[in-house]
Amino acid sequence: MSSNPADFWTQTASQMQQTLAAHWTTTLQSLQNLAPAGGSVPAGGAPLPAVHFDPERLQALQQEYLREATALWNQSLEGKLAPSDKRFSGQAWSSNPVAAFGAASYLLNARTLMGLADAAQADEKTRARLRFAVEQWMAATAPSNFLAFNVDAQKKAIETQGESIAKGIQNLLHDIRQGHVSMTDESQFEVGRNVATTEGAVVFENELFQLIEYKPLTPKVHERPFLLVPPCINKFYILDLQSDNSLIRYAVEQGLRTFVVSWRNPDASLSTKTWDDYIQHAAIQAIRVTQEISGAKTINALGFCVGGTILSTALAVLAARGEKPVASATLLTTLLDFTDTGILDVFIDEAFVKYREMEMGQGGLMKGADLNSTFSFLRPNELMWNYVVGNYLKGETPPAFDLLYWNSDGTNLPGPFYAWYLRNTYLENRLVKPGQATVCGEKVDLRKVDLPVYIYGSREDHIVPIGGAYASTQHLPGPKRFVMGASGHIAGVINHPAKKKRSHWIGPAGRFPARVEDWIASAQEHPGSWWPDWAAWIKGHSGKLVAAPRGYGRGRYQAIEPAPGRYVKAKA
Repeated sequence: MSSNPADFWTQTASQMQQTLAAHWTTTLQSLQNLAPAGGSVPAGGAPLPAVHFDPERLQALQQEYLREATALWNQSLEGKLAPSDKRFSGQAWSSNPVAAFGAASYLLNARTLMGLADAAQADEKTRARLRFAVEQWMAATAPSNFLAFNVDAQKKAIETQGESIAKGIQNLLHDIRQGHVSMTDESQFEVGRNVATTEGAVVFENELFQLIEYKPLTPKVHERPFLLVPPCINKFYILDLQSDNSLIRYAVEQGLRTFVVSWRNPDASLSTKTWDDYIQHAAIQAIRVTQEISGAKTINALGFCVGGTILSTALAVLAARGEKPVASATLLTTLLDFTDTGILDVFIDEAFVKYREMEMGQGGLMKGADLNSTFSFLRPNELMWNYVVGNYLKGETPPAFDLLYWNSDGTNLPGPFYAWYLRNTYLENRLVKPGQATVCGEKVDLRKVDLPVYIYGSREDHIVPIGGAYASTQHLPGPKRFVMGASGHIAGVINHPAKKKRSHWIGPAGRFPARVEDWIASAQEHPGSWWPDWAAWIKGHSGKLVAAPRGYGRGRYQAIEPAPGRYVKAKA
């Protein structure tokens, strides 16, 4: 190493540039291994694109690196280093000059590598993949992830006379046995005991789902019933975690006669089920049963995330058959137009989809553990490495948190269902191309889904970007209301009004420009939850008030078992 600090940093910057370029193929191959279920592109796939860098941009980045490195060096000599990143915010980091310098150097290198990724001369998808790979690389190599460098963990080990290390090993062995990193103290929760507790009964079941009817909480209910279709890649009780943050309970309190689809967690017996099966024998079946039990000619329906995609597809199939059993629809963080899919797009290309089709297109299961790993690596520091540090290096038991318990309670997917979904939505975006997708023998045409729709998107959603959620306004022809909430995919949706948290935005009535940015510019912010706005909207489509039913089901549909039922309790 050169004794001149400036020479050292110059050499380091040059090495970083060479390393990023030389290991481009390796990082992309690593990215393939992070894709859902850990698959890789089959032999004979398209060659990985080459990466080049603009010399002027590289020189500017190197100069900026040298400037920041010199400032870092001077601050270290003066004892003023205090890394702002929360991974290094503990007192042990700032009080140890060597550790503080190491953390600050790591952060500088991470910023520079991300700058190099942004400077790559390539198409946007290649650059996005490079950024993602570098982000994973830097998240994994943070000094806080290693006991030899994490002074917080070392300090705790000394203070506990090694007990924290022993506990960390116990935690590691426990997580190896259970098959995933613990994000919460899962022993504190039980489905049906302290999560998913809204009172109701299962009134129908088949091999794909159970239909739950909830007990009214008001003496009168609206005559038109309300059906919720949650995502099948998660369990429905995200909508019913606790009484004070339950969208299901809130709907019941509004006088809505509420029914919910509880998906079965697929095992080998369902490994050949298709997208068509989920549309015909689940979504459409749930609509039919809800109609029969309530005696209503039409119902209101809500779809959340993939549940919204399933519901909308079912409505398009029914419309093609000349049937319109749903009077209004609500779509929460739902993609119909898959042009803007955010960070998930880095996984999807023809080679990857073909591989999935060969692997499980005719049968098999997409494992819930692999789905959970994929979503965790979308935010690696928050959803992966902080738990590695806390659980294993510090020997901590993560606090009880219902949302993270639900997040860890994974579900499988039938392989043919998953393969169809990948190709027809994320890869080829067929649902918004009239007649391009055939489902249940019908050509899908969303222009025929002519009904009032309430569309919600979350501003910071990394799974369904706000532009992707908003794009549905451009394809559904009926009266529409679009609302944007603060926060992300889950926290934005699950936001009870009593909490008085966050905000939501509503634009001018009936005005839906092509770009979401233009809609946002014209929207007005309102404090608090969007739920009351939705409640007022759906009540306007729910008909008059009638006496609440005294029991569950009707006719041949009788109570099978208490809510939340058996299906939701099955583990992946």
